[in-house]
Amino acid sequence: MTHPGTLVLIMTVAVLAPLLVYATQRRLSVPLVIFEIALGILIGPDVLGWAHPDKVTDTLAHLGLAMLIFLAGYEIEFADVRGDTLRRALWAWLLALVVGIGLALLISGGELFKAFVIGTALTSTALGTVLPMLRDRGELRGRFGTVMSAFGAVGEFGPVVAVALLLSGRRPAESAALLAAFGVLTAGAVFWALRPRSRWFVRLTERTLHSSGQFAVRFVMLLLACMLGLAEVFGLDVLLGAFAAGVLTRLVLHRAAPASSAEVLGKVEAMGFGFLVPLFYVVTGIEFDLDALLHNPGTLLLVPLFLLLFLLVRGGPVYLFAPRDLSRRDRVALPLFASTCLPLVVAITTIGLDQKLLGSDQAAALVGAAMLSVLLLPLLAMRLRSPADGGDRTGRSSAAAKESEAW
Repeated sequence: MTHPGTLVLIMTVAVLAPLLVYATQRRLSVPLVIFEIALGILIGPDVLGWAHPDKVTDTLAHLGLAMLIFLAGYEIEFADVRGDTLRRALWAWLLALVVGIGLALLISGGELFKAFVIGTALTSTALGTVLPMLRDRGELRGRFGTVMSAFGAVGEFGPVVAVALLLSGRRPAESAALLAAFGVLTAGAVFWALRPRSRWFVRLTERTLHSSGQFAVRFVMLLLACMLGLAEVFGLDVLLGAFAAGVLTRLVLHRAAPASSAEVLGKVEAMGFGFLVPLFYVVTGIEFDLDALLHNPGTLLLVPLFLLLFLLVRGGPVYLFAPRDLSRRDRVALPLFASTCLPLVVAITTIGLDQKLLGSDQAAALVGAAMLSVLLLPLLAMRLRSPADGGDRTGRSSAAAKESEAW
């Protein structure tokens, strides 16, 4: 059954959420995504019962998830995450995956595929949540920002690959072969992206940037659609295609039209963060099984347990493999930032629910713990770091810095 008022309610919530961030920023720094999910829960079936998901909103929400992962892939600057720091980040994530799946086997009672879902979710990092905070503090290009970019990039890319390998429903060897074939084609696309573009590409990008043609934006959407389709052909999760599309888009735009790349990305972000991504988060709230969380004491107790596991499974290896040149405060703050994990947890639990590998109660507990991680861990990490280690170096007033951090 279709509920025509649901989309109106979802977009009303999408408008209301940033207003609430602005209204509460002086007293409490609450990330925007928390309000989006919380308001979705409020209007959903378990509270007010105003909004009910339908085929239209579900389709748009899946597009929002793809756009979210696409933008995450775009954010990663691989030139900044090479060398010893990248090796440390890789080892930290692999150790987290082994430990996470091992602990998840205990939680799931030995159910292997459920353990894959939970264990992979425990290893993710919300790079798109953390990097803007460091950017607003003027230290994204500093040593700590570079290290966080490396560990966060692996914390986003690693779970996407793990989902493609472990949750495809195939034998691991078959999945690995298909993933390798996808990787070869993606590498070919990267080689193509690095080639100099013809002058007509630049001219057409600039000529249509403020017209109805919007050539560059349409080209980016074509690239996203092609990579999603390629992942679908290989039987891999579309998250992998979306992530690869984000990486390719950065290479193409910065190589072909460096003067216009920021403006083109701004238009794509406007589509994503202005419509599709908030819709995904609000629908996540609407579909959140609050009843299972509140009426089952065991499920409710899983929330602090999962939050602790995020810190131990993801944060512990990050602390062990953190570069030795970081200060003591930074070595403690790095695992807290790396354990902030909501977007991919929502994505992975959505896959687990769709494939009936995960119960709605455990999915709700994982998402609830991830919401707490976004609310608490970055704030704690920033408080741990002294002004000398990570103050606001942008030259702006402290009030402006606080306003940026709230957003």
